[in-house]
Amino acid sequence: MTAGGGGSRAVAGGPAPHIPVLGRPALDLLNIRDGGIYIDGTFGAGGYSRAMLAAADCRVIAIDRDPQAIASGQTLVDTAGGRLTLVEDRFSNLDAVAHAAGHDAVDGVVLDVGVSSMQIDQPARGFSFRQDGPLDMRMSGQGARAADVVNGADERDLANIIYLLGEERHSRAVARAIVKARAEAPIVTTGALADIVASVVRARPGDIHPATRTFQALRIFVNDELGELTAALAAAERILKAGGRLVVVSFHSLEDRIVKSFLTERSSAGGGSRHAPEIKRPAPSFRLLTKRPIVADDEEVARNSRARSAKLRAAERTEAPAQAGDLSALLPRLPALADVVRGR
Repeated sequence: MTAGGGGSRAVAGGPAPHIPVLGRPALDLLNIRDGGIYIDGTFGAGGYSRAMLAAADCRVIAIDRDPQAIASGQTLVDTAGGRLTLVEDRFSNLDAVAHAAGHDAVDGVVLDVGVSSMQIDQPARGFSFRQDGPLDMRMSGQGARAADVVNGADERDLANIIYLLGEERHSRAVARAIVKARAEAPIVTTGALADIVASVVRARPGDIHPATRTFQALRIFVNDELGELTAALAAAERILKAGGRLVVVSFHSLEDRIVKSFLTERSSAGGGSRHAPEIKRPAPSFRLLTKRPIVADDEEVARNSRARSAKLRAAERTEAPAQAGDLSALLPRLPALADVVRGR
């Protein structure tokens, strides 16, 4: 049975706690088959894993770096009849996770990039300013917190982080206000930071909250989300068998730009013109399945406002070997987290 086959296979573990954004086209493009091995690189609340298990008699390797997601997913593991393996790890290691589970290659990889609703909805995790909480933002609970960056980075680094990762036009003013405020007292809560940002970023009625872009930037930086995404794309290239599918759902332009650039380069056969010599490239390792990103329709956006910014891109693995090379050009130039926290 394929994902779009309309079958009535029961969803393991009962009703899913949430419906993944662009879940239907994602499953259709993954082309789920009986006997297949699939990786859900961003398990979260388990929406994609549940849907894949329901679509066919397949096996799913699910990964999440958040220990709370792993703990809450054990019920699904217990009810999946041995078809679900749930691993606490970073999705940049997805090929190593698959090897450790005994698989040299897999039939599909799906990545739903960014923060999960489950994380945002818990004030104690510090991802959101909607309710006051500690300024944390760590997906894994390990390493430096957002508070460490806010209180340790110099003004220039703060401005660059907020501008490049949050696309905030007023990044210099925000960084200046943060440095001024922390000189009086450390900034340790989401509410305090949101108030500082709102004091210099004015929003008109109907606009997003003034602190939205700053919080996005800090979350991405603390969790190295763009570096993780780039490494995960390369790991998927290494572990997918010929004909295997890669599906990526992203939620802002920084993520989508990386996915688009990676897949465009990996699917290009090179070429030239009468004005320039032919560029020799390795054989394409992917074939694009989506020349333009798939976006949510009005009905899905009405059900889930988060779907408004979602973009889905997909590609199929060819028989060519995985390409080697440095992918750092896909990433913005920023200092290392450890250097920022040390306050170089």
